[in-house]
Amino acid sequence: MNKIRYINMCIVEFGKHFGMTSLLAYRYLKKYNGLAYLDKYYEAEHQQSLSDTIRGLKNYCKRYGGSIG
Repeated sequence: MNKIRYINMCIVEFGKHFGMTSLLAYRYLKKYNGLAYLDKYYEAEHQQSLSDTIRGLKNYCKRYGGSIG
């Protein structure tokens, strides 16, 4: 359950950081593998700061064609 809450929080905060709604953030992260990133690296990511996680998400999504940031 904590993993689900964490991923949800990351979606919301990613959206806030880049000025988009939670739904748009979810769609962006899904399209560019950000959700897979959060799932796969949960154990490491949830121990880091939220700003580090958002930065990691942004960079990971860029590898898969994302253009945010």
